[in-house]
Amino acid sequence: MIALIADDHPLFRVALSQACANILGSDALLLQAQSMQQLWPLLRQHPDTNFIFLDLRMPGSDGFTGLSALRTEYPDVPVIMVSAEEDPVIIKQALTLGAAAYIPKSAPLELLSEAIAAVLNGDSWLPPALETDVRNAKALIDDDFAGRLEQLTPQQFRVLKMIADGLLNKQIAYEMNVQETTVKQHVSAILRKLNVNNRTLAGILFEKLKLPQSH
Repeated sequence: MIALIADDHPLFRVALSQACANILGSDALLLQAQSMQQLWPLLRQHPDTNFIFLDLRMPGSDGFTGLSALRTEYPDVPVIMVSAEEDPVIIKQALTLGAAAYIPKSAPLELLSEAIAAVLNGDSWLPPALETDVRNAKALIDDDFAGRLEQLTPQQFRVLKMIADGLLNKQIAYEMNVQETTVKQHVSAILRKLNVNNRTLAGILFEKLKLPQSH
């Protein structure tokens, strides 16, 4: 059993790691990352990871951009979102974008055990006390957009992120170390898959994945 814990708070990482060790047993390999930059190499080393704990707000992950990137690159690895954020609208957004579970940091440890069991069983999970509020919450991102986003390849997702950051094709080609014609092909595929007419609209859609900056 391999689990990755991605959170920028050292104390929370340690607490979550200890809780997971108690739940999964001493044979489990529990790896920690404090940023998306640290998480990617760990995933490349352990592509057979059973699940990932991902903090909603973490360096390198602006809102749901980290979740969406993981779903694009490693669609078979379940992602359990952990956050101090308990807004039903945000929780609904996480589940729509492919999170397997959502655990508020205030949740007791027995709920953590429930969530892990559900995810390993191939189910989705959120705290029972929040289910009704989440079901009734306003959807900021619809299933159609989430589905279109999942059609992007990892390279296309990276290009989309750079489009949203305002980079030109020439700059994207430099960042990715590819030909500009390759970038143009990626952009065309992105526009087709997202069903938009231009890169500005594609960038606006990507901005939907972000959250207001407050910790």
